Amino acid sequence: MRIRIDGSDLPGRRAGAEADALRLGNVHVGVQRKAEVVDQVPADAATATWCFEVSSREIDGMLDVGGPWVQGRPGARFLYLSWGAVTDDGFAMFRRAKLMFTDIPTELLRAAHEDRGTLVGSLGLTDASGGPLCARVRPPAIAWSVE
Repeated sequence: MRIRIDGSDLPGRRAGAEADALRLGNVHVGVQRKAEVVDQVPADAATATWCFEVSSREIDGMLDVGGPWVQGRPGARFLYLSWGAVTDDGFAMFRRAKLMFTDIPTELLRAAHEDRGTLVGSLGLTDASGGPLCARVRPPAIAWSVE
């Protein structure tokens, strides 16, 4: 199953002390693959897009997803977008956003599973306080579609 996550409204693009701190701290956001955060994008980028594939299979009439991008146990699977400071020592994560597969409408998940298009999640990456989006991200904060 192909997945694309389209992020907009990154917090480092705004004015103010919070955005300044993100830029000065070299903060990036990336998608988590197992324990590693990859495809990192600066917090002041115009947009962020991540594309990857997950496995999907039918178990007792239910769809289950897996692979290195997928976290959690069956029935509670999710993806992480992780925020951290990029330093000479690597990526120092300090916050994560959780995108739950259970929040995706079944018909969209099934369409992507049946190879009728790419599952696309579109979301803004700035929280209500102007900082990096974190915690569980539920619709309408994320819009799911198949393209």
